[in-house]
Amino acid sequence: MKAAEARTVFIDFFTARGHKHVPSSPVIPHGDQTILFTNAGMNQFKEVFAGREKRPYVRAVSSQKCIRAGGKHNDLDNVGRTARHLTFFEMLGNFSFGDYFKEEAIEWAWELLTGPYGLPKEKLYATVYEEDDEARELWKKKIALPDERIVALGKKDNFWSMGDVGPCGPCSEILFDRGPKYSCGEGCGIGKCDCDRYFEVWNLVFMQYDQSPDGTLAPLPRPSIDTGMGLERLCMVLQGVDSVYETDLLAALVEEVVRLSGRPYDKGAEGVPHRVIADHIRSLVFALADGAFPSNEGRGYVVRRILRRAARYGRMLELGEPFLHKLVDTVDELMGDVYPEIRERKESIRGLISAEEERFGQTLDQGLAKYEEIKKELSRRGKRTVPGREVFLLHDTYGFPPDLVARMAEEDGLSIDLEGYEKLMEEQRVRSRAHAAFDDSLGGEIALEGVPATKFRGYETTELETVLSAFRPLADGKAAAVLAETPFYAES
Repeated sequence: MKAAEARTVFIDFFTARGHKHVPSSPVIPHGDQTILFTNAGMNQFKEVFAGREKRPYVRAVSSQKCIRAGGKHNDLDNVGRTARHLTFFEMLGNFSFGDYFKEEAIEWAWELLTGPYGLPKEKLYATVYEEDDEARELWKKKIALPDERIVALGKKDNFWSMGDVGPCGPCSEILFDRGPKYSCGEGCGIGKCDCDRYFEVWNLVFMQYDQSPDGTLAPLPRPSIDTGMGLERLCMVLQGVDSVYETDLLAALVEEVVRLSGRPYDKGAEGVPHRVIADHIRSLVFALADGAFPSNEGRGYVVRRILRRAARYGRMLELGEPFLHKLVDTVDELMGDVYPEIRERKESIRGLISAEEERFGQTLDQGLAKYEEIKKELSRRGKRTVPGREVFLLHDTYGFPPDLVARMAEEDGLSIDLEGYEKLMEEQRVRSRAHAAFDDSLGGEIALEGVPATKFRGYETTELETVLSAFRPLADGKAAAVLAETPFYAES
């Protein structure tokens, strides 16, 4: 079953059961400061779950575009190394806002997986939270799942929360046994390892609590249901392939990387660059389409990190010139019909990616050369850890995020002194705060402590209306103004 059909089958199944089909919200969670990116289908319903917002429906179904590349839910370091991890993915979900609860959620999930999706019942397992006796009994009595295929796990595995605050509750995961071929060995088993044999397909979250910043759990006014099933993972099972990168959602991107680089794809370690690039370009396209912008802080920094990681992996395939912008058309061909916003903004997205990659490319080769020097010096001295000052240098001078340096070091059997790096970064922050006032030609020192950074909009427009972030009277009737947004480069 192809991805388009799998998505449609899911939505149709639940709309036939009284669920309102709600379009995906943007991957940039406008108005929600608790998360960097939309990381689950329930994000757009958070206020509904918490009882602070009402909708004209009590059941919903969606296919939500998600990015997990920062904060609590961060899959960035696993991308390309496993068969299933992605920074961008689509999450299929059905939701109940105080309407149905555990029984219907479990029964419908089982019906859809074993009916329309045709998964064999004998290959399906369920996990439950160790304190959730109700869920265990439902799996036994309503589904007739044998005891040996119901596994109780602790809070780490079977208690879900979106972030540090917000709706949360126990969950029950449905796993698919892919067979001994994917086993990690004798110790393989659900809750015992993290290999790809027992493959999580669907997570059913029983929303019962609202978590406050101090960790206190308060009962929600109405217990609700939040489920999430990764479309790419589902397609991996339905299409009988070894990884998400071989599904029809990503295979064309991998093939385009092969075409651009001339380097064949390998399912093992040699194919890591192909997989990283295929994943990262999707995250970039969707993040930029929804209003993100490469910068040095917040989600903009994550976007920049993703692009720079992809560019570096391109160098491993001997792609010396900017190439990521050439993959935008393939993302559009694969997903533009379902998400027209990327088609509408394709040209601006391509321009942003090209400009950012070209800017980084000017220092990328120098930074890689510097890293090689560092590596040779460590080898000469018999050391296995990249000093914090070198990690700081690669970041501060060459624009290499520390996680990228860590990955490069790991590939060479080295580690990095992250504590030393963080110490140097903090010293730099202190210096920056000390110089948060500047001496300008208008005459006098202008205090900028607490004034937000000006947002650069020059890639989008050459003129705009904005507001003042700060206004400082100066001598001789002059004044200095700080704008909230500007289309001009500061140095211009």
